[in-house]
Amino acid sequence: MPEFICGMMLSELFYNEAATPILETRFPGLPYSAGILGWSSEVLGYDDLTSTDHNWGPRFQLFLSKQDYPAFEDSISKALSQQLPLEFRGYPTNFGISVQGDQRAMARIVTGPVAHKIDIHTVEGYVERYLGLKPEGAISAADWLSFSEHKLLAVTRGKVFHDGLGTLEKLRQRYSYYPQDIWLYILAMQWAKLGEEETFVGRCAEVGDELGSMLIAGRQVKNLMHLCFMLERKYAPYSKWFGKAFSELNCGAEMGQILKRVVLSNSWSEREQCLSNAYEEVARMHNELGITRPLAEKTELHGRPYFVIRAGRFAAEILNVIESEEIKKIKFPIGSVNQFVDSDEKISNPTLCKTLKELYE
Repeated sequence: MPEFICGMMLSELFYNEAATPILETRFPGLPYSAGILGWSSEVLGYDDLTSTDHNWGPRFQLFLSKQDYPAFEDSISKALSQQLPLEFRGYPTNFGISVQGDQRAMARIVTGPVAHKIDIHTVEGYVERYLGLKPEGAISAADWLSFSEHKLLAVTRGKVFHDGLGTLEKLRQRYSYYPQDIWLYILAMQWAKLGEEETFVGRCAEVGDELGSMLIAGRQVKNLMHLCFMLERKYAPYSKWFGKAFSELNCGAEMGQILKRVVLSNSWSEREQCLSNAYEEVARMHNELGITRPLAEKTELHGRPYFVIRAGRFAAEILNVIESEEIKKIKFPIGSVNQFVDSDEKISNPTLCKTLKELYE
């Protein structure tokens, strides 16, 4: 096995040094865009040696215009198969092992042609398959709220190596983050979600349910982490990379230490105190944004002897500053699909998300 090189760098070198000469020689003047985005750990920059076992290696996506795609997709793929080197920087360019679905793994061969992993698309077709929406039209509030957040992240991370079509970077910019009122809405719904179980950590333990107290504390930690992503206007990845990405937030180091103490606490009172510290920290972060009037940042006793931040008041204040009539008409206060569907696999399905979109319409 050659010395490990991060996948994004490997792909860019492969594009520049191996693929570009073929494209320029065989298809001179043909406009195209190229880059690496979508699924896979190297798109987020989290790949390591373990990642090399599937859907990783010298690969990238090539995008043609809608006019050129029918005429050139097959001939480009064949030309690359015939002319690409059998390996690049010590890694096979042949992806001959089917792992799962369209995911394949590198496999060494001694003679061509190469079963390469240069996936050829149109920008429009790729976005429609990946996000379930035609990219040319307007994006409604229902569209935004029914997109899988980790798929939005995958489209806007990665790297564009060449944008001869002039549309790929514009597309990534368009989806770079939620519009203002969509952001405010999901932010309000996350505060509301946090408020649902504020008192339960203490109440469960009070009746002897220590395991239940620990479980709810863990859920509150996850809710707080999601809230931090929103407060910093960052898309959150799916569960495998959620903690890793959280550590990279501006608040990640300090909040990470607080939240670790929550889950490692040995008593409900210690657990509640650590959660109180976390609540006060996100309240401070909220006030620094200046999107509502300043709200009290200290936790206080609930009617029962449990400390809470009264998260619902943050939700109410944020909802009051939303201007979009489209959002104000949403019947069910459920937030985005990511906030009420706790399955990364399910909300990766654009067909299901299209169905869920009806909840907002």
